[in-house]
Amino acid sequence: MPSRALPYRPHNHDACVSQALAEARAICQQQNARLTPTRERVLELIWQSHKPLGAYDVLAKLTSEGHNAAPPTVYRALDFLQQYGLVHRIASLNAFTGCTHAGEHHTGMFLICRACGNVLELMESSVTTAIENAARAEAFQPEAITLEVAGLCPGCQANQHHE
Repeated sequence: MPSRALPYRPHNHDACVSQALAEARAICQQQNARLTPTRERVLELIWQSHKPLGAYDVLAKLTSEGHNAAPPTVYRALDFLQQYGLVHRIASLNAFTGCTHAGEHHTGMFLICRACGNVLELMESSVTTAIENAARAEAFQPEAITLEVAGLCPGCQANQHHE
């Protein structure tokens, strides 16, 4: 799988969107899941930037494009996309971001810039292992792990130093 661009570094973002859509189509085809035009458009909207979008932000964009969408339509699409590992919910922001490791079973770990709002998904197995080991030491069986880290990305750190 090709490496992803970092959200806070200049890159061709259209490649992020097209890669996410291609992966979604392949995953849905493998799983015999129906990636409807609405679901695909919601995924595309989520991937329009590396800033998470709330369900009502998605609804507003769909409505502005002339879709006759209602909140349940958006929530069903987001549920579907989550179910197939195509998006993650960022609980602290009540928003959704595209999964950069679609189709792979993994722990959701996110670096969230509190200044610009960009989110970077991490894959770090040692963190997952440490959390699982700590939970098991307490006789707890983890089923899902999501880790959200707020802070400043390199670009926003640099901007702070220049102000």
